[in-house]
Amino acid sequence: MLRFAPSPTGDMHTGNLRAAIFNYILAKQKNEKFLLRIEDTDTARNIEGKDKEIMFLLNLFGITWDNLVYQSDNFPRHRQLAEYLISKGDAFYCYCTKEFLEQKREEAKERREAFRYDDSWAELEKASNPKPVVRLRGSKEEIKFVDCIKGEIQFAPNEVDSFVILKEDGIPTYNFACAVDDMLYDVDFIVRGEDHVSNTPKQMLIHKDLNYNKEMKFAHLPILLNDEGKKMSKRDNASSVQWLLDSGFLPQAIVNYLILMGNKTPCEVFTLQDSLEWFDICKIAKAPAHFDMDKLKFLNREHFKRINEQDLAVLLGYKDASIGALAKIYLQEASTLNEIREKIDKIFANKTLLLNQIQESAQSEIQSNEILEFKAEIIDLQKVILGMLESQDWAKSEFNTFKESAMQISALKGKKFFKPLRFLLTGFVNGPELSDLFPILRLFLKDIVRS
Repeated sequence: MLRFAPSPTGDMHTGNLRAAIFNYILAKQKNEKFLLRIEDTDTARNIEGKDKEIMFLLNLFGITWDNLVYQSDNFPRHRQLAEYLISKGDAFYCYCTKEFLEQKREEAKERREAFRYDDSWAELEKASNPKPVVRLRGSKEEIKFVDCIKGEIQFAPNEVDSFVILKEDGIPTYNFACAVDDMLYDVDFIVRGEDHVSNTPKQMLIHKDLNYNKEMKFAHLPILLNDEGKKMSKRDNASSVQWLLDSGFLPQAIVNYLILMGNKTPCEVFTLQDSLEWFDICKIAKAPAHFDMDKLKFLNREHFKRINEQDLAVLLGYKDASIGALAKIYLQEASTLNEIREKIDKIFANKTLLLNQIQESAQSEIQSNEILEFKAEIIDLQKVILGMLESQDWAKSEFNTFKESAMQISALKGKKFFKPLRFLLTGFVNGPELSDLFPILRLFLKDIVRS
């Protein structure tokens, strides 16, 4: 079984989603069950409703699961197994206070040594600390495993010292709950971020002490880097899945990019379903992958091209399929739903109000200044076009015919004609060729040029 095990303590980030996608693909390829496990053991940090948000986002990206588990439901089983480990001498009560351990860490730091827990400390503060934790004894042997991406990884005996498996309140730690639940639900392939590499030997030791011998496969995904080549963090907008969606990126484009980055794929543009045919976890590069926003924008445009015009119009908040066709023309210069929607909404904006808003805002942008430069001509040409619409139906006319009539009646030429005409038809003074846009714009001229 494959599993995705998010924590409901914050927003889903792109690294989480990437892990979920890969686990889902592998489950489908292997024809195995896919488990969604909500790891809610950190009761102090759990945020109400985050579990539902996680499920909503997974469904939005086409990821479905066969089983849903809340880790907290297994607390009794976790405690039972911890007691079993104590009974067989593989785990023990530790009465060390946090202050004592912090002092030992500082001493190790002063000696310029890595901090290691010493089992002889366990009962030093037994008289003064009534709430002990439970620790699993560290490994006396080397622990190693083969990672599908990174190859063989080894940990020396002194690298895995005795670690906490039950906290003072009886709640299991991440490593213990994770290892036990992987065992209980027969998970045999674990795909997660490389920040979990150091957790793997601890979880393997837990399995060994619980006499669980099933062979586990691992794949630890390299970290994602930002534009500066640093590990992506919450400060990077692109690290947030919700930010990407709010910015107008399509779920299918985001999935495409997260599978593509740091990977060898047979093509650049594909769907989640397509990837089931050829995805190979072993082809993921060992090196960290840079998050390239330009690449994501390119893929977003490509997926917009694949959407039929009616569906695209609905995404933009319109009902007419011709709006979807208009939007596809704007893919020449727009990459996201937000950018396209801005273009379409400006087309249908009241041009008189829009012109006044631009003047009142006193924006310093080149686009705004250029519009205001032709304000008088815009007003004159608007009256001309409104008059033309009253006297004739232009819904089937060619652009050149419409243009020449407007130019002749207005007596405007060059920039003083074309810049105002473009503004009246699109809300901008630059953009795609009007001759490309007009076959669709002509259907809505009265709504577009209205004063």
